Amino acid sequence: MRPDGEKQQDGQADGQPDWRPGAAELRELRRTSILHVDMDAFFVSVELRSRPGLLGKPVIVGYPADRSVVLSASYEARAMGVKSAMPMVVAARMCPAAVIIEPRHKLYYEVSGQIMAIFNSITDLVEPLSVDEAFLDVGGAVRRLGPPREIGELIRERVHRELGITASVGIAASKFVAKIASTRCKPNGLLLIGPDETVPYLHSLPVSALWGIGAKTVEVLARVGIRTVADVAASPLPSLRKLLGATGEHVYRLAWGVDPRPVSPVRLEKSIGAEETFAVDTADDELLRRELLRLSHRTAERLRTAGMHARTVALKLRFADFSTITRSRTVGTPIDSAQLLYAVALQLLDSVGDRPMTVRLVGIRAEQLEEAEDAPLQLSLDRRDDNWRAAEQALDLVSRKFGSKSVLPARLLDPGRNSG
Repeated sequence: MRPDGEKQQDGQADGQPDWRPGAAELRELRRTSILHVDMDAFFVSVELRSRPGLLGKPVIVGYPADRSVVLSASYEARAMGVKSAMPMVVAARMCPAAVIIEPRHKLYYEVSGQIMAIFNSITDLVEPLSVDEAFLDVGGAVRRLGPPREIGELIRERVHRELGITASVGIAASKFVAKIASTRCKPNGLLLIGPDETVPYLHSLPVSALWGIGAKTVEVLARVGIRTVADVAASPLPSLRKLLGATGEHVYRLAWGVDPRPVSPVRLEKSIGAEETFAVDTADDELLRRELLRLSHRTAERLRTAGMHARTVALKLRFADFSTITRSRTVGTPIDSAQLLYAVALQLLDSVGDRPMTVRLVGIRAEQLEEAEDAPLQLSLDRRDDNWRAAEQALDLVSRKFGSKSVLPARLLDPGRNSG
């Protein structure tokens, strides 16, 4: 109980649980203190919060266009063979009954921030891997919050109660094994693999479970009879080096559960961006410029939502043969304005010169990010820069209230829409 008579909730930073570990027990618990926490079908789960009638049904998040890909699929859709990054046209054939929902990226970033806030309330050692997953080292939180298993359950309970979605948690002595554990207990599960269980557990898995082993490497190893992690562990290291080159030793160490990498906190996103695949490959410069303007607004809004400024702008072009080029430019002062991002993107597009073929995909990324409050104030003799930024901030407020398509720059309005 707290001094004021109210019951202390588990996980509060100003209180301690009744459980008090001894020094030996504390050392043992800290041997297995790395968590990998991963949301279950993240985009779909976020969408179902406002569409409970779709619970239990096959749902796909993605744009309903032939050239688009699946961004997220419910487990009911996955049971029909649908996977992330699969072309939407293939997913529709596999699961014709699926409900397709267009993505709301801004919402996903907002929920991601809430997820990371929960993680950071547990421990300072948080290493985000994407918007919906991270490694946590909870060794320093054991005395305050209890054994790692209880901390994992606390995180799952808070994610469900506060955000309305579910998470799976893997707990182990290393990042590699924790990641395997979270994958194996999905969805909405928790799996702890202790130090003494690690090698036997790993050796029960197929070789594809090892990091760095893709489909082609699986085929290479299968030709010499290596099909399981146990087979890798039993193979002479020189043979693995001969088969896999420099990767051979890495794979061998993982097969024995050796992964000494610590959880490395990452405070800032490395980049924020957006990209679009055209329904039909294009050589139309005006269409490319128009799409770059749209992507610049999407990227700038995400920058402002995240409280970030960017020092570098990068352009990405993917051609009809899937070859990809990038161009980037560092600006004098950090920016978060769509018009300034767009201006740099146009310069980068012009720098490409004559393109070898039609364009399949165009993208823009804001890189070298820094906290907006730490960035130097952008001063300009041209007041239009500040005017643009003020207008875009007003757009942010309108979008939050009425939706992202309620107000758009004139150039982005649908030219086919009847203006009368």
